[in-house]
Amino acid sequence: MSVMNHDQQPQSGGMGKFLVIGAAAIALLALAYVGVTMMMKPEAKPEPAPVAQAEPAPGPPAAQPSEPETPADTPAARRPRPRTEAPPAPEPATPPPAGPTLVVESDVPGASVFVDRKFVGTTPLRTTEVTGGSHQLNASATGEEGLAQTVDVAETGETTVTLKFREVRLDASVPVVHKHAVGRSCEGRLVATPDGIRYDTANKGDAFSFPFSALETFEIDYLKKELKVKQKGGKTWNFTDKSDNADKLFVFHRDVTKAREKLAALGK
Repeated sequence: MSVMNHDQQPQSGGMGKFLVIGAAAIALLALAYVGVTMMMKPEAKPEPAPVAQAEPAPGPPAAQPSEPETPADTPAARRPRPRTEAPPAPEPATPPPAGPTLVVESDVPGASVFVDRKFVGTTPLRTTEVTGGSHQLNASATGEEGLAQTVDVAETGETTVTLKFREVRLDASVPVVHKHAVGRSCEGRLVATPDGIRYDTANKGDAFSFPFSALETFEIDYLKKELKVKQKGGKTWNFTDKSDNADKLFVFHRDVTKAREKLAALGK
């Protein structure tokens, strides 16, 4: 074991002084860091106390602003909106009246139609080539007797005419003198319609009326200027007229004969 002499003892007083100075420096640094930190931290301000709002005095409801547009998927969009009445539709303008139109129908298709001697088409016919007023209408069909009549065409709209070629038309008459067998005579008028033939006279004993089915003889002698009428199983009448010829008797006989032939074709 070695013995330390007095000259070799450590300088304990100098080391303690150094430690005291170091501790003081560390303490100063800590105080400086705390001060800087306190200076950088913002000062907390106290929150103001809530102020109670007074309820408004009751009064009329304020006008509601118009509802803004909302997305389609929000409750406001799904809320039914008030129904509004659609404005009334404007009334359609009244078309101008149509001009005169002639419509011609017939029981024989394809009949030729003439208006005031101008060909306008064949039946069934619809034409606007006419003017309002009175016109002469003629029509003809193959195998049928021609028709002629006066037509009053309306100034506006349609005027319809029906032609009946196959209808028996007969309205004939002629003034005659009935020659009696004993040289006497009486005057009157022969009249023929689809219902038959009759003799109208003031001499009631010579007057007659019967259907064509009861007519046995109906003949004309143009040279003798005589028309013979005989009822089946009955009396015979010989007629003449006061004209210089037998033209009127001939036309009467012709019209009656045509009507009788048409009636026979129709089974009447």
